[in-house]
Amino acid sequence: MGIFSFFSKDKKESLDQGLAKTKEGFFQKITRAVVGKSAVDAEVLDNLEEALITSDVGVETTIKIIRRIEERVSRDKYVGTSELNAIMKEEIASLLAENNTEDLKDFVIPADKKPYVIMVVGVNGVGKTTTIGKLAYAFKKAGKSVMLGAADTFRAAAVDQLVIWSKRVDVPIVAQAMGSDPASVAFDTLNSAVSKGTDVVIIDTAGRLHNKVNLMNELSKIKKVMQKVVPDAPHDVLLVLDGSTGQNAINQCREFTAATDVTALAVTKLDGTAKGGVVIGISDQFKIPVKYIGVGEKMEDLQVFNKHEFVDSLF
Repeated sequence: MGIFSFFSKDKKESLDQGLAKTKEGFFQKITRAVVGKSAVDAEVLDNLEEALITSDVGVETTIKIIRRIEERVSRDKYVGTSELNAIMKEEIASLLAENNTEDLKDFVIPADKKPYVIMVVGVNGVGKTTTIGKLAYAFKKAGKSVMLGAADTFRAAAVDQLVIWSKRVDVPIVAQAMGSDPASVAFDTLNSAVSKGTDVVIIDTAGRLHNKVNLMNELSKIKKVMQKVVPDAPHDVLLVLDGSTGQNAINQCREFTAATDVTALAVTKLDGTAKGGVVIGISDQFKIPVKYIGVGEKMEDLQVFNKHEFVDSLF
């Protein structure tokens, strides 16, 4: 089976368009790194290193990629700059594979997990609520029943926005008054989902990082209360990051992984930035799989992450 045989033409075009700014900057920098050179030498590698770092791949990850390319060049003596693109694609895809990033084919859940519980974390402004809405739409489109839980009760706007998305996507939501106990909202949501036989439950949580201890305690409490209803919940702790913030997204990932066990990443707003290389750096640095990427404003523009397709679009 070819890499892209399960990837629809519309999704491919959407991904290409969404990564257009990143691809333009990334490819131009890579091209400049090798222009006028026929062989991969120390100067080319230095230029390549600079190109990767300035594409927001990150210093540590860039060094790994350069070392891997050096090993390939020393092993395969005939390698020239014309082969460099293919080598880079292979090594970056390989790096993503080592970081537990799968090639997801669709919005699927394990057959033995019902309801499948996703707890969503992330700071305000990264596109968390929008991602939850688009995720609900995608799972519903895939034939799953979905329920939302508005456990970010510290901001009235957060609850209101999620209610709007629930109506837009036409899925039920459990919400309480602003200031309610977030764990109570999560508990009620799971109880309702179990009684109705719901397939997927998506729980929104507060995105406050100014007090890490409070955040840690709150998320731990939500988990414990959910486990009274579904013993192995949550099945995913999904961290939403704004790809357009580049290295700041890496700092947010560091903060949240210190506060809770993040199991998957959703990187949003890749269509409005040239910093899409940060996806590679985040995945590598934290060894957390990227599951979803946002490549546009349309409802369908939240896609499951396919490492080969992503790397191919970059080049």
